[in-house]
Amino acid sequence: MEYIYSALLLHSAGKEITEEAVEKVLKAAGLKPDPARVKALVASLADVNIEEAIKSAAFAPQAAQPAGAAPAAAPAEKKEEEKKEEEEAPSEEEALSGLGALFG
Repeated sequence: MEYIYSALLLHSAGKEITEEAVEKVLKAAGLKPDPARVKALVASLADVNIEEAIKSAAFAPQAAQPAGAAPAAAPAEKKEEEKKEEEEAPSEEEALSGLGALFG
């Protein structure tokens, strides 16, 4: 990950992503860069538009919900969930009888 982070840092600073620049960033972070990995990273990023890749990233934040609708809906949903939990929860006797089957 540190190799990708170094490329993102260089991109953010407006610098060209070269093998030398990536190595300098990694060394500044106290890491020993692997020349093969650096070369592979630079080669793989040669044809990538980093701005577009960032915009279309899978971890994009979700859109915010309208402020008025969310608080009003929450209590009703909570009550429904509580009712479902009460209905689904087995009684103590049922739970204990299930344990008896375990021991013969």
